[in-house]
Amino acid sequence: MKPVFVAIAIAVLVSVVWRWPRLTKERRILALAIVGAAGVYGSGVVEIPDLKSTIEDVGRRLGQWTYLIVGLFAFLETGAFVGFIVPGETVILVGGVVAGQGEVSVVALIAIVWICAVVGDSFSFWLGRRLGRDFLIRHGPRFMISEARVEQVEQFFARHGGPTILIGRFIGLVRAIAPFVAGASGMRYRRFLPYDIIGAGLWGTAFVLLGYVFWASFDKVATYAGQGAFALGALIAFTVAVTVVYRHFKKPENRQAVSAWVGERGRVLRFAWARLTPGDLGLELTTLLAVMLVGGFVFAAMAALFGGDSLLGADRQSLNDADTLRSALGLDIAKLLSLVGSTPSILAVTVVALVFLWRRSRIAEAVAIASGTVLVYVAVAVAKAIAERPRPADPLTEALGSSFPSGHAAHSIVFVAIAVGVAHAFPRLVHRAAIVLAAIGLAAMIGLSRIYLRVHYLSDVVGGWALGAAAFAICAMVALVVMFMRQNEQSR
Repeated sequence: MKPVFVAIAIAVLVSVVWRWPRLTKERRILALAIVGAAGVYGSGVVEIPDLKSTIEDVGRRLGQWTYLIVGLFAFLETGAFVGFIVPGETVILVGGVVAGQGEVSVVALIAIVWICAVVGDSFSFWLGRRLGRDFLIRHGPRFMISEARVEQVEQFFARHGGPTILIGRFIGLVRAIAPFVAGASGMRYRRFLPYDIIGAGLWGTAFVLLGYVFWASFDKVATYAGQGAFALGALIAFTVAVTVVYRHFKKPENRQAVSAWVGERGRVLRFAWARLTPGDLGLELTTLLAVMLVGGFVFAAMAALFGGDSLLGADRQSLNDADTLRSALGLDIAKLLSLVGSTPSILAVTVVALVFLWRRSRIAEAVAIASGTVLVYVAVAVAKAIAERPRPADPLTEALGSSFPSGHAAHSIVFVAIAVGVAHAFPRLVHRAAIVLAAIGLAAMIGLSRIYLRVHYLSDVVGGWALGAAAFAICAMVALVVMFMRQNEQSR
């Protein structure tokens, strides 16, 4: 018997009976629910289970299966419209809680959610491209997708355009079918993907970390929840808040004031967005932002998970594979590629590219490449000094300093940046694509050559590529914004 809760039940019941004629139907139901909950719990008939122990048991049972379950729901959220039935955030929150218990890695979980969400969105996009809007209207009711809901999402697209993919990721109604509608509407995939990468990354990271942080501070929450006061206090606070908000917005002048405030902020945001995203510049900025986010995350993940003396299973396997494939010719090729990725070679190629771009008045590209090259060198030096990771045993060529990250891999991204910069000189798309793909292949071979020569682990190389991509993306974004602002001033 818990006398406090019995007293609360009696007091609320007396108040309800006394004011019954003046209470609305909704308030009567809510008050009786409070009376019933407090009375049952106070009588001792029902005991609230130990919430912390229950969640800990769920975490132990899930274990490594968390990766598969959370990743699957992140994919199905949009890939099969499951988001209308089971919100993916709920499963991702649970995954974050399991990560907070130490059963799985929070970094790996974020990566899996991010990748699976993008894959699910892409699958839904291509379904929309192939099947079209009529298919969704005919079969949508099976997934709780009515024609009215489709029209709501289409109106959202009409108002916000491409950013709908990013913004809509945080709106349940839009998130579930936005990729399908984007594909059915004829949106180009190259425009869809950058927005989707950013939105999926922010969405997945936010909900994983929300569950992770919740568990980290769960001891305080569990103390109140175990006494029953937390749940009752939260219910009362929520009821009071809803009542106050309802009464406030019941007055027309208050609704008009909020509408005017939102409208003014909306005009400011639209003006700022228009200033920074004229024409195709918005897509370029979005693409570079997506590259920066993915590169920065991968680099941070490699540093957090596999820095110091710890090794990834693929680190050992890649070295073993290199030993198996090693030959005299392979060593010569690897040393040549390593020479191509060395500091003198990188600087020589960069100078030639800068002269070429400068003579063609491609100043923004030249500045981005020059500043990106400098930033990569500084970032690699700082990262190596912090990591101090030992290199693999028995290297086949001379190498100094920390193993993480691979300087050759990071610096090799300059070839990709140069290829993107000079591709504008070629009118045909096939030639541009060939140049960029060749540069990507060269950067890949330079990085892999360092594993072949046993001077880096795979995680060092991947971290180096990611660091280089993020650094060049940052410099390119700054160059684009500065170029646009100068052009805008000259046009006035």
